[in-house]
Amino acid sequence: MPLESKPTDLPLFPLPEVVLFPGCLLPLHIFEPRYREMVADCLEKENSFGILNVDPETRQPAEVGSSADILEVQKLPDGRMNILTIGRNRFRVLGYKYDKPYLIGTVEWIEDAEEQEETLDGLANEMKQLLKDVVRLSAKLADKSVEFPDDLPSAPQELSFWIAGSFPGLPDEQQTLLEMQETTTRLKREAEILSSACKQLAARTALKDAFSGG
Repeated sequence: MPLESKPTDLPLFPLPEVVLFPGCLLPLHIFEPRYREMVADCLEKENSFGILNVDPETRQPAEVGSSADILEVQKLPDGRMNILTIGRNRFRVLGYKYDKPYLIGTVEWIEDAEEQEETLDGLANEMKQLLKDVVRLSAKLADKSVEFPDDLPSAPQELSFWIAGSFPGLPDEQQTLLEMQETTTRLKREAEILSSACKQLAARTALKDAFSGG
């Protein structure tokens, strides 16, 4: 079902080096008074809020983020909260409003373009094999069993978001992947990243075998 194209207002939670993808979980600890108020407002109105990645050096928020629905809330005695959120839809910020203690953005929703299913399915299958190779090599390098996730999304677009969300420590790369509006382009870039990871893991594994004599 297509998203509403009309711009809408969305509470925003800017976070340094945090990129949320649709379908991915994000636990948050809410302690600042303004964000406590934001979460309370969202719970009262059953609304979502937006997560925006912030560059730690320039302190500038990205233009594209993801909305987050609140799944669970743990209220602490001193007013702080632990919440569990899930990414829903991507948006682009058109402007800001400052009439609340927390930031509000006027946003438009964005989606991936429609593409041929055969091409997407082929890329998705390639990605799953690359993931299996990464898991296998990681397990060998660590000398322990590493289970391949059995809950991978089957739809190519959802899979591309799942993979992008599994790249910790690469916020710039994740932001680029989030902003792409073609699933094919996103999967191809992820294939490059995973292929590079496989080569590095294979080299480290071979070096380890050479030194261990096995």
